[in-house]
Formats: sequence, C-alpha cells, structure tokens
Amino acid sequence: MPFFYYDSYYLLLVIPALLVAVYAQFKVKHTFQKYGTVHSRQGRTAAQVARRILDENGLTAVSIERVGGSLTDHYDPKTNVIRLSDSVYDSTSVASLGVAAHEAGHAVQHGIGYVPIRLRNSILPVANLGSHLAMPLILLGLLVSAEPLVTAGIVLFSALVLFQLITLPIEFNASRRAIYTLRSGNMLEEDELVGAKKVLSAAAMTYVASTLVAVMQLLRLVLLANRRRD
Repeated sequence: MPFFYYDSYYLLLVIPALLVAVYAQFKVKHTFQKYGTVHSRQGRTAAQVARRILDENGLTAVSIERVGGSLTDHYDPKTNVIRLSDSVYDSTSVASLGVAAHEAGHAVQHGIGYVPIRLRNSILPVANLGSHLAMPLILLGLLVSAEPLVTAGIVLFSALVLFQLITLPIEFNASRRAIYTLRSGNMLEEDELVGAKKVLSAAAMTYVASTLVAVMQLLRLVLLANRRRD
C-alpha cells in the first residue's frame, strides 16, 4: 500500500502544520481588521510614519509607493522601495502604522547591514534553486530508486528551510524596531501601541507557521528516503 504509506506521513506531519498556517492567516486578517478601525489620535498616515522613520535613520533614498491589494506591504531592497497596500498607505489606524513601521524597520536593517539579512542573502541562490528543483528531484529519485537524486533534493530543500528559519529573527527584529520607534518617536500613545503590537505579533506568527510547514515537510521527506533504504 505505497500510496497510503506516503500519505500517512503527510497526514501526520504536514496536515497539522498546514492547519496551524491557515489559522495564523485567519488570525492576522482578523487582528488587522479589528485594529484597522482604531485610529491614531495624532492623525499621521502610515506613509507619513514610514517616511519619518526612514528620514530619521538617514534613508532618504528609500522611496514609498502604493501597491494594490490588502496586506501586500513589503520592502523591496532591490529597488530600495517600501510598498504599502491600499488599505495601509493613507490609513491613520494603529494597525496600519504598525505595518508601515515594520516595513521601515526592514529598510533600516538593510541600511545598517543587519547580520541575519546578510546571512540570508548568502543562501538565497541555493534556496531559490531548492524551491524549483527539490521536489522534482526527490520524486524522480523515489520513482526510479536513485538515492543520489533523493539526497540532492533533500539537501536543496534543507537550504529552503534554513532560509525560512533565518527569516524568523529578521521579522521579529523588524517588529521590535517598529514598536520601539513608534514609542520613542511619540507617534503612538501607550494604549494605541497595544493594537500595533497585536497586529505585528499576529503577522509574525504567519512566518512561524510557514516555517513549521517547511520543517514538517523536510522531516517527511527524510523519513520517506530512510524508509526506502530499509
């Protein structure tokens, strides 16, 4: 019963992790919607907050653009641009200000040469290769009983998992920078910071959940390969 055997690992390891990831996505959307209706008393927009953080850190060359969608906010180091989604850019909510400060935190990380980012960038080429080739190599190796192909695929997938593991401290650090800056710069009051913290904590959990999925998938692949050797 090889089909059932292969699926048993998926059911026991990957499915529970996927359920955690689905819950994390629901949680971040629910939390953002909740605190997206709580507006800052000072009335600054998310774009204005991001601009102020950048300028105070000497990052005047980093621009801020609007991007379509919801929760599509990100910093693009290649173009040196922070892109804030339609639901964030002009918003004065504590949720939006937290998101904008978080993305500005990523720009600051790149600006100061934050070590985990340099480490993540060093394995990015292998991780990109793993995202495209790992599974085809493993599946082909299992089908034709070619152990070197399976091993190569697992190594490439491991690089992808390592990339995601390194991403976690980067995201947590950006959130800590965001809250610290919003507080020290008097951009949000203490009671308003509560909402921003909850939004950023929920967002961080999505990265934890996606990493958990990758780790469980790697464990499944290693177990499959070891079982085939027996």
